[in-house]
Amino acid sequence: MIQRKGSFVSASPMSAPLPRRFVGTGPLTGRIRVPGDKSISHRSIMLGALTVGETRVTGLLEGEDVLSTAAAMRAMGATIERQANGDWLVAGVGVGGLLQPAGALDMGNSGTSTRLLMGLVASHAITTCFIGDASLSKRPMGRVITPLGDMGATFTTYPGGRLPLIVTGTDTPVPITYRLPVASAQVKSAVLLAGLNTPGVITVIEPVPTRDHSERMLRGFGAELSVDIEADGTRIIRLTGQPELRPQRIVVPGDPSSAAFFVVAALIVPGSDLVIENVGLNPTRAALFDVLRLMGGHIVEMDRREVGGEPVADLHVRASALHGIVVDPAVVPSMVDEFPVLFVAAALAHGRTVTSGLEELRVKESDRIAAMRAALTLAGARVEETPDGLIIDGSGGKPLSGSGNDAIATHLDHRIAMAMAIAGLASENGVTVDDTRPIATSFPAFERLLADVSAA
Repeated sequence: MIQRKGSFVSASPMSAPLPRRFVGTGPLTGRIRVPGDKSISHRSIMLGALTVGETRVTGLLEGEDVLSTAAAMRAMGATIERQANGDWLVAGVGVGGLLQPAGALDMGNSGTSTRLLMGLVASHAITTCFIGDASLSKRPMGRVITPLGDMGATFTTYPGGRLPLIVTGTDTPVPITYRLPVASAQVKSAVLLAGLNTPGVITVIEPVPTRDHSERMLRGFGAELSVDIEADGTRIIRLTGQPELRPQRIVVPGDPSSAAFFVVAALIVPGSDLVIENVGLNPTRAALFDVLRLMGGHIVEMDRREVGGEPVADLHVRASALHGIVVDPAVVPSMVDEFPVLFVAAALAHGRTVTSGLEELRVKESDRIAAMRAALTLAGARVEETPDGLIIDGSGGKPLSGSGNDAIATHLDHRIAMAMAIAGLASENGVTVDDTRPIATSFPAFERLLADVSAA
């Protein structure tokens, strides 16, 4: 149950925080459908804007992050409109056709929008200024700046390689071969997107596989892209620049990162029996569900199918007695955004869960390792922080004590807010989240759906 009425608003500095207390009221039951996948939504808008013709997108996630991407592409010449039936139409300007925006591009809280769009504009002879909210402005952009600089773009940044940031694109981009020093789908995607308007072949070497939505969608739009996998698992991705992208009809599957909150909620709240429909199960995104199964979670795939080149299924989840495990660091790139809610599941499990290899979580919307250690401790969990992860001794299935009226600090991080809302459902005194406004960046319907399944 959610003990305060209200609606979502943008988490801008001028609006007041919206604290909310989450408490359990019984099992989660019924059937729900989560919003469209955020990663696919971003890319469908960007690539649709680079075609000549009209792309139709069904099931687009209408969160603030994706709307920031749409606003930026409009500012650079694309026509993007929402239809009465909920579909979105994108009329593009063609590869190489991006226009100089009249003003700064406000990315809000969206790191994905910022990094991918930096790639797009780097190979166009335009100058673009990126700004964002307080949280985004703390996040370093150096990992993207380095390869894009090698291609010929120049950058003016706030100290530390942060926003506000000005990209001066080049009219003579240079094709490069770039080996990712750290697994990052955003850096990979930024280089590939810059390669679209670059003559020749761009090569990205990926020692550790990351989410492959960019590769799938680039091929779907007609780009010449190949992926070779070496014996040690290294992926060598080659993109031939300056293709003529073709308009597409895209159906966006449900976001597994959004589904994750309801999967964990159904596993840890006794008596729950929930079906989550139309969940994308791209193997580079769905490792959380495998980890939860290893912990003893009842998660069954029903009606597995393919939608728009992406594997999809309905997930049937029942309350389960979870047990702690040592999480293999190799799965981190395939579930990096899901660790906050995994930490919640671990806090309710039997025994100890150990995570490592999570350095990337320290440079997300917040330092998610430190933030989740502090949040779970306040909620009554036993948590130890390490340089690259958390060690959690579970409650053995007993409810956490909860934070009561003491507010959890979410640091304007939507995933911290939602993860701790789920923890509140399995607590004695509830969990108060200090600000629910950031949830709207990725999952505007989160609280409504949570109320629906709690009242079913």
